[in-house]
Amino acid sequence: MKTISKRLTLEKSKVKQASYDLPSAIKVVKSTTSAKFDESIEAHISLFIDPKYADQQLRTTCVLPNGTGKSLRIGVLCSGDKVAEAEKAGADVAGNEDLVEDIGKGILNFDLLVATPDMMPKLAKLGRVLGPKGLMPSPKAGTVSTNLTATINEFKKGKLEYRADKTGIVHISFGKASFSEEQLVENLSVFYDSVLKNKPTGVKGKYVRKFTICSTMGPGVIIDEEAI
Repeated sequence: MKTISKRLTLEKSKVKQASYDLPSAIKVVKSTTSAKFDESIEAHISLFIDPKYADQQLRTTCVLPNGTGKSLRIGVLCSGDKVAEAEKAGADVAGNEDLVEDIGKGILNFDLLVATPDMMPKLAKLGRVLGPKGLMPSPKAGTVSTNLTATINEFKKGKLEYRADKTGIVHISFGKASFSEEQLVENLSVFYDSVLKNKPTGVKGKYVRKFTICSTMGPGVIIDEEAI
């Protein structure tokens, strides 16, 4: 049996209710951040969806008004004449055939990959590398674009791609422990509204199964979605 540390036992003791409204949940989660680093604050939303059906899949983006607190390394796959534009806009890696070759070798020096439409055929053979890591560019996720400058700026400023995993749960980090309660509430409200607005067409009836937030090293705190 896994032993629970004294630290986690203490943090769990701070969660005194079965569920909380959103601002109260943020306050409790911030009170449980006792690690020696700036912990991420995470949201985990379990949905009544079955992603194996096309009309029950969830993959989209939203812009967190206060960012995530993480530095995002962006790779851009584009034709040679657009490489300079991508680099000027803040891309950490930009290229065409050379980048395709690196990806094929498993060299992934980026957290997000943006591609221009004309380069997508070259990525078809790299699905086995990019797919499992969730890095394959997609128009739905906003990562296939002809306006590289605008796209890169949006993601650098806090645009977030999210998707439901195969069990129907969406996992994201929406800030850091160092964020103010107001910043975290604002980010989480925007994210939750986005999840609701992008309810898959194949889902009928109740949509949200369970809504939990936590810090990297802390216990889960359940949010009462009826109180949001």
